Amino acid sequence: MEPSVPPIHLSEEIAARVEEKITYTIRGIEIMLREILERGEADFGEVKSLLENLKPSFALLSQKWVLEILYALLFKGPLGFNDLKKLTGASSRSLSSKLKALVELGYVERIIHEGPPLRTTYRLTEQGKNAALLSMPLLYYIAKITRKE
Repeated sequence: MEPSVPPIHLSEEIAARVEEKITYTIRGIEIMLREILERGEADFGEVKSLLENLKPSFALLSQKWVLEILYALLFKGPLGFNDLKKLTGASSRSLSSKLKALVELGYVERIIHEGPPLRTTYRLTEQGKNAALLSMPLLYYIAKITRKE
């Protein structure tokens, strides 16, 4: 049985601030991209190449439990395996495989504390923290669109 984890609700003030920042960021990216394309400094081939290099990260980040793990570590700080298991509701097998992949791609650091008893904790790397923070506006935006439909 999965533990009951209450959903996180953004207050209206936080939601409005997030939406304001998202709108500002999207407009800035659009202007920058238009300027770069007009000057001929980039083309779709470069973007396609970049996307090819990002496939392993995108493939991992879109898998079940991965964002939950990143957000648990972002909100709660370094955690042990059992704490992550309780917070996310993932099975031991799933959690173990996702943590291994996150460590391999550099999103999470595995820290072994010498005992007794021997303990292992996991914490976000700077790359992992940034991925979690950058995905938050996207998740908020997608959730907002989904609610409108």
